Order: sequence, then C-alpha cells, then structure tokens
Amino acid sequence: MSAGAGYGCPMCGRYASTRSPADLAALFDAYDETEDALVADYNVAPTDPVPIVRMTEREPGRIVAVARWGLVPAWAPSPDGAARMINARAETVARSPAFARSFAQRRCLVPADGWYEWVRSPDGRRTQPYYMTRPDGLAFGGIWSVWSSGERRLVTFSVVTLAARGRLAQVHHRMPLVLTPQRWEEWLLAADASDLLAPAPDSYLDALELRPVARAVGDVRNDGPELIRAIAVGADAATLGTSAADASTVATSPPTLF
Repeated sequence: MSAGAGYGCPMCGRYASTRSPADLAALFDAYDETEDALVADYNVAPTDPVPIVRMTEREPGRIVAVARWGLVPAWAPSPDGAARMINARAETVARSPAFARSFAQRRCLVPADGWYEWVRSPDGRRTQPYYMTRPDGLAFGGIWSVWSSGERRLVTFSVVTLAARGRLAQVHHRMPLVLTPQRWEEWLLAADASDLLAPAPDSYLDALELRPVARAVGDVRNDGPELIRAIAVGADAATLGTSAADASTVATSPPTLF
C-alpha cells in the first residue's frame, strides 16, 4: 500500500467458498447434511447460506451443515439485524451478550477458499480489492446459533476476527481467525476456548497469497471464478508496501466488516 492509501468501503465482508459438500466432508472428516442445498460461491456476502462444520448430538462427530452468515441470537425478536452480525471480535466474544453463549457452547469451522479486502488508492479516488488465499484452502474460527419463531428456524453464524498480523496488516487492521488443521478439533470441542483466540503461526499466515483481483467482486450480483483471478495493478491503484508510513495509514483508516 502506498503512503496515503487506506481501507476501502466500510462494509466489505466478503469471502469465497467453492468446495463441494462431499469434498468438505472428506476434508473435515464429517457427515454431509447439506442435502444439496449449496453451490460454489465466489462472492459470499452477509446473510448468504454457506457451509459450516460443527458438532451435533445426532451424529458421533462433525457435520457439514448449511448456515446463514450473520449470527442471530436465540433471544433476538427477529433476524433483521443479521447483516451487522457477521463478525465477532476476539477481544470481546467471550463476554458479548450476543456472542458469549455461542462462543462457550457452539463453535464451528467456516470453510473458505479465501477472503477479500479493499484498499484505497493513494489519491483516494479508487479502491482495489485483494484476495487472501492459500492453495490448500482455509478454515475460519466461527460461532453459531439457532433462531426460531413458530415453524421458522434459522441456523446462523459469525466469523471471529482479531488484529491482523504481518503482511495482512498492509491490507486491513483486522483479519478472520484462521485455524490450522491442528487446531480444528480443539476449537470444536474444548471446554474453554479462551486460549484458542490467538492468531495462526506466522509461518502459516506467510503462506497466504495477497492477490489483486478485479473490482467486479464489489457487486454482490457477480459470481464465478473470474472474481478470484489475479490482475495487473496500475500505478495509480492501491498497492501493498511495508513502509512505516503505510502502517500508520492502515491503523487510522476506517474498518470493513472483517
């Protein structure tokens, strides 16, 4: 990011989740309970239905299930505010009235190919989306809940976020809680997950590609593999750097949903 650049629009919570339920069931050693209700989504937006991996009393292990992005607490009068509940801050998730019960009892894994963030150009006129990804995919730490009213029942979730580390801080000062495979079981089953709110090792995060992609991802109506293809970034666009001035700009720029 060049000096003077900053974050883009204040509501850019987007990620990609394209693996099939069968592939996810194999990867996470889980039962598939999605009932063919999911399709590949290169532009997941708040309130979209997507796969999560969670525990259930119905099966002796993990399941891949459909949930809507944006947690609705069981006590909420309606699900109308779900789009504002897509993220739960690691610093407050254990004591937040909306998230604490889910954090204590209903944690999940959120499969993702990668996530998007927007960076503002040096002149402030344009934003450049970046796609953070690993070849072997990602699992975010999440929390889930069930909201019901009459015969209507919604399973919803939030992604836990924390302060960005390393190169990721060049894109935004927050990032999703990325869990290495070695931490999946503990995240799902541990009686006390407070110690699990630490970021993944730097060696794991350093393997992430920070890929500039086309601005088409900014429109939720767009979908498809073209959204994650790398593009050449012009001299007037927001590029990533490592200077002290860049770090200062990042720290004072307005947040996105991640």
